[in-house]
Order: sequence, then structure tokens, then C-alpha cells
Amino acid sequence: MKLAIVGGGSTYTPELIDGFARLRDSLPIGELVLVDPAADRLELIAGLARRIFARQGHGAQVSTATDVAAGVQGADAVLLQLRVGGQAARNQDETWPLECGCVGQETTGAGGLAKALRTVPVVLEIAEQVRRANPDAWIVDFTNPVGIVTRALQTAGHKAVGLCNVAIGFQRKFAAHLGVAPEFVRLDHVGLNHLTWERGVTLLDAPGAATGREVLPELLAGHGEEIAADLHLPLDVVRRLGVVPSYYLRYFYQHDLVVEELKEQGSRAAAVAAIEKQLLEMYADPTLDTKPELLGKRGGAFYSEAAVQLIAALLGTDGTTGVQVVNTRNDGVLPFLPDDAVIEVPAEVDAAGVRPLPQRPVEPLYAGLIAGVTAYEHLALEAALKGGRGRVFDALLAHPLVGQIDLADRLTDRLIDHNRAHLGWA
Repeated sequence: MKLAIVGGGSTYTPELIDGFARLRDSLPIGELVLVDPAADRLELIAGLARRIFARQGHGAQVSTATDVAAGVQGADAVLLQLRVGGQAARNQDETWPLECGCVGQETTGAGGLAKALRTVPVVLEIAEQVRRANPDAWIVDFTNPVGIVTRALQTAGHKAVGLCNVAIGFQRKFAAHLGVAPEFVRLDHVGLNHLTWERGVTLLDAPGAATGREVLPELLAGHGEEIAADLHLPLDVVRRLGVVPSYYLRYFYQHDLVVEELKEQGSRAAAVAAIEKQLLEMYADPTLDTKPELLGKRGGAFYSEAAVQLIAALLGTDGTTGVQVVNTRNDGVLPFLPDDAVIEVPAEVDAAGVRPLPQRPVEPLYAGLIAGVTAYEHLALEAALKGGRGRVFDALLAHPLVGQIDLADRLTDRLIDHNRAHLGWA
């Protein structure tokens, strides 16, 4: 089996390598190609990848490519993990919205729109190269904003699915609270990427079993303080809701408080840039053959496990159908959304593809926000594909965190000014 990682020069790549090495029985990789235009950094990451594989007794060959078409040739799956503009662009996404009193964040609000505008054209160009070089390959998108990027890929007819680590993170935390292996925990997870709620948690009778008992009320009663602390939300609100929101919901539920906190804290991008500098120095050590502990502070916990599960199911390496939370086309699963919307729900995944599971009706408290953000994502994709100040303004005006004419106008000007180098139409 051959895999390619586009954006393979990322400091995060060793996390994926570690998962591939540890879980080789599930995903028997013979060749891994790291693709990235940054040749010097690429060789640094590839060297560490080879040492990690060797330490684990894994026989996979690791090669590099700076050309996408060459790198993805013959690959069974292509993983996308890009950051167009790097941490410098992320730092801007997290700072200029604050000047207007809005959340500065790389996946939602005005900063998230900026990232989508920079990212979608680049990802679609890469996907076309994948299609020309290897039309049967699956594209697995980790690139934020995952929902918009996956929708762009699927709308263009690519064989693509999006993946986020929020659900697997909750599964691992709930399993730890319950004192069981993660395979015994199944989530009733619904929403959009970075806009989800755990409406139920089932403790299965056995891994993969159809039967089990609902334990979310038990978790909230016995571990509510820890859960609420992880979310940075008030315990009484979490218990009143009776669900566990994604920690990204705090940007909506406590917007003004978060803005004040972000003004005091400084950008996450600056912190990540400092971590990355240290990581690159560590990766250059020829004796390092494990992922450093520091990598855990960069974010993206459990992505490697989720990626292995998803790719193994898509490629049919074990011949079974698995259920995994993914980002995929709605197709009537949430009837209040368009069919082409990308939702984040559990889905059956196997060699035949991805089939989202039916969902019980979504409560109005959540459905309204889901519908509003879906409308924004549609307009954001239109702006990313067609450009134009008016389309950027429309997307911002539609976003639940903006929604005011004067504010959308000011944010539009700042977005374009800070991203002009990445916007061919600007």
C-alpha cells in the first residue's frame, strides 16, 4: 500500500508517522511519500520518519517529492494537511478580527473565512493533480476549515472525505472517565466541523456491538466538572443542556468573553511558531527516533489513530465496515440542510465509500446554529471559488459571529488587505 501526505514537511507529520508505525497491522503501508515544496524541511521530517519506522520494526519506505503529481503517482490515498501562508498568515487571522471586536480564530469567524479563501483554490489545484495522476486515490482532508474544504472537493467531484480529531478526542476522554477501552464507547455526534454536540454516549456491550447502554447522564453527573473545565464552559450550562458541546462552541456561546481573553493572551499562532522552532531543532538530531513529547503541545491529538482507522476502512485492508465520525455530504441526513452541505456525523466506512448514518431530529437550539453556519459556509465557498469583495462581505454578513453591516464592511476590508498576496482577484 502506498500513501502520500501533501504538506509532509509539517512539524506535525511525525505524529502521523508514529500512528502508522504503531498500528501497522491495521494499515500495512509499504511506501510513504512526503510531498512539500519546502525541500530542506521535507528532508528533515523524512529522516525522522525513517528512524521512527526503523525503531518500530516497520519496513515502509519513505521518499520525498516537491512535485505533487510525481508524489501522488500510484498512491492509494492522499492526505492533505496544508497551511497556506504558514503560521504568519494564521497569526494575522487571529489578530486583525480582534481590532473589530470579533473572535480571532483560524477556523471560524472572519479569520476562518480568510483561511478558507487562501486554502480552497490551492487544495482544488492539488486535487486536480491527484485526479490526473491517480484518479482512483482517496483524498483525506485534514486541512482547516475542514467542512468548507471538503465541500469544495466533493462539489468538484473528487473522491474525498474530511477528518477532524474532536470526536476521537471525546471518545478517548469519555473512555478514560468510564475506565474502559475507547472501542467500547460510541458517540451520538452531530453537527458541522467545529460545530458539534455529543447528544449521547453509548457504553457498548462489546467493541463494534449494536447494543449497549446510554451513559451521558452518568458522565455529566460524575465527571461534569472535568468535562466543563475542558470545554471552558460553565458546569451549570453543560448540565442544563444535557449534551457535551465541542470546545469550539465557546466562540459562539461566550463570544465577547473570549474576545477579551484573546486580547490578553496573544495569538495561538505565535505560541505554535515557537513550538515548531523547537521541534525542528529536535528533528535535526540524528539520534531522535520517537515523536517528542513537545509535539503534543502543538495540537491535533489522536489524529493518527483516526487517520489509520479511516484509511484502513476506505482501502478495505481488513474487509470490514467500520463506523467513524467524518465530514461528508449530507444527502438528506439532516433534512433542514441542503444535500450538498458537508456535515460531521458517524458514518459507515468501507471500500465502497462513506455512508452517513441516519440521525434523530436535531433540537432547535442546535439546528438553528447549524443551519446558519451552513449558509455561511455556502457563501464562503462561493467567495473562495469566484472572488470579489461583495462575496466576501456576504459571507461575513451571514456568519452568526458577525451579522452586522458596518462590522462586516470593516472586516471585509481588513481581510482583503491582509490576504491580498493570496487572493488572485484582489
